[in-house]
Amino acid sequence: MNEQSRISELKGIGEKTEKLFQKMGVYTIGDLLRYYPRGYDVYEEPVSVGELEEGKVQAVKGVIYGRVQTGGSRNMQVTTAYVKELTGTLKVIWFRMPFLKNTLKSGAPIIVRGRVIDKKGQLVMEHPEIFSPPENYEVKQGTMQPIYPLTAGITSNAVAKAVRQALDYLDLSRDFLPNDVRMRYHLAEYNYALHGIHFPLDKQEFYHARQRLVFEEFLTFILALRQTREKSERAENGFAIEKKAQTDAFLAALPYELTGAQKKVWEQIETEMTGSYVMSRLIQGDVGSGKTIVAVLALMLAGLNGMQGAMMAPTEVLAKQHYESVTELFETYHIPLKAELLTGSMTAKEKRLAYERIAGGEVQIILGTHALIQEKVVYQNLALVVTDEQHRFGVRQREALAGKGRIPHILVMSATPIPRTLAIILYGDLDISVIDELPANRLPIKNCVVDTSYRQTAYQFMKKQVAAGRQCYVICPMVEESEAMEAENVMDYAAMLQEEMGNGICVEALHGKMKQTMKDSIMERFSRNEIQILVSTTVIEVGINVPNATVMMVENAERFGLAQLHQLRGRVGRGAHQSYCIFMSGSKTKETKKRLEILNKSNDGFYIANEDLKLRGPGDLFGIRQSGLMDFRIGDVFQDADVLKMANDAANMILDEDPAMEMEKHRRLKEHLEEYCASTDLEATL
Repeated sequence: MNEQSRISELKGIGEKTEKLFQKMGVYTIGDLLRYYPRGYDVYEEPVSVGELEEGKVQAVKGVIYGRVQTGGSRNMQVTTAYVKELTGTLKVIWFRMPFLKNTLKSGAPIIVRGRVIDKKGQLVMEHPEIFSPPENYEVKQGTMQPIYPLTAGITSNAVAKAVRQALDYLDLSRDFLPNDVRMRYHLAEYNYALHGIHFPLDKQEFYHARQRLVFEEFLTFILALRQTREKSERAENGFAIEKKAQTDAFLAALPYELTGAQKKVWEQIETEMTGSYVMSRLIQGDVGSGKTIVAVLALMLAGLNGMQGAMMAPTEVLAKQHYESVTELFETYHIPLKAELLTGSMTAKEKRLAYERIAGGEVQIILGTHALIQEKVVYQNLALVVTDEQHRFGVRQREALAGKGRIPHILVMSATPIPRTLAIILYGDLDISVIDELPANRLPIKNCVVDTSYRQTAYQFMKKQVAAGRQCYVICPMVEESEAMEAENVMDYAAMLQEEMGNGICVEALHGKMKQTMKDSIMERFSRNEIQILVSTTVIEVGINVPNATVMMVENAERFGLAQLHQLRGRVGRGAHQSYCIFMSGSKTKETKKRLEILNKSNDGFYIANEDLKLRGPGDLFGIRQSGLMDFRIGDVFQDADVLKMANDAANMILDEDPAMEMEKHRRLKEHLEEYCASTDLEATL
């Protein structure tokens, strides 16, 4: 058995269980070892009743106070007890455990551990674990139990059991990181890191294990990025593109003037597209900074020169919105170009006709989703591809798109405000432009950070906004132990909110487990104001533009990274009306308040990203990933900024010493790099 072996070679994993693992992207033993926990259940020291925080799993040590009572219906019996200690008394309830009435005695010492919730202004612990006598808790105190991302039908314990088996069977002593790199950056060995990330004995072991795995992930990515850069560097511009007076006339006719930053970036793009070499450029711009109009100008330049330009959006709804706005612009300003929409949900006949128009050169601007790069699409003369940060193209994809050997210009748009030092490392294959001004006609979003006591006030405010014709978002985090419960959480919240809002307001739920067609349908209805309040997970973070939405309320805001909260906030403030963002926090700690206050004070994403980096200490590495940017398995470019810089230094050191990585000490790293590129299709993600 080795890391390439099928998961079914482990004991206890039959055909049915193997299929469940495959649903989670786990096909081989290697996949399993790199299927890292999304968090840990940490048995901390018990706290007093006065120190309890809503939403957190905590332990309390005290004595049973008074009688234990059982009530509720036959199907849902509820057992209620009170645990008393010096600072107060905590109400505790259990479901379907009536026998506790006979086992929990008044005055008996006890430790209870569970999630604390707020019920009508009173903190209650629901269905906690019981440790009686309290000494039983000491055995678990300080331990960390892994919590894995799951699919329905599989438990965290089942994943942990399979991982333990794999760790016991495999020889993991071969380390692909060169010894001098490991020593220089004080990194743990591969074997230690894998044990330590899945089953850490304590937080210290977890930090060491995680740092090693984050480092190797970033190093591999950066080395692969450098290879891609070498292949594509200074490719000659195969398109005869000239500057066109129509673009200047179009800009002069617009009812607003571009900001200085927009003008500067447009000049850079125009110069490169008409220059000697192929453009590979990233436009970094905060939400609402006007990246799209600059991209449209680039598409127009390609089209007006008799060539084609394609723009790929992350969702069908956004692709349609781009298509409609581009078509309207061309009609309004008499631009002699035709646009085409191409998405996965179109009928076979619609797609066939679109393919014919694209191949025949009848249309110059093609807008769509990843359907734009499917095999059946043949472009007549594709000179420019505009994508977002989720769809970066490597050399092979560029060549496949070009078809006739002429590599198209690439423009990547990013609304994630990454500090420049990190952007240079992450986007090493691209030149970087920054749009750091907001258009003058944008009303700044009004923010407030509140605790849960403000919830009813927030609901009333949303009712007033809807009465004025506006729309609202409510974002719910993943709070259950199983991610399979995500849909239920959002659905339950939406049902509760519908009851709160009454029949005159349509509340709808949206979550990641829905089929894409269902998601698109809900987003379409929301964009037409058929839905007034959309309750969602972070699936709406990108890919929807509803200028009429003026309220963004984020439940449990402390559970998100600042970069992600800022992205969510970017869904409002897109129209002529004043917009508001309500960050509702279930935590009252000073650290949480300090972090969220950054968002309260500023709408500037770059400022927020830099402040967020300053606030982060080693303790912030523990727990849930923050940004989700570029979909690293374990690394996070904000949390792990220092490790990213270390990995970049190490890549420089390795390539300076051994550009082709042919030395014996780099042999295993080179093999690992080749496996990484083959398994992840790096160029599909770059």
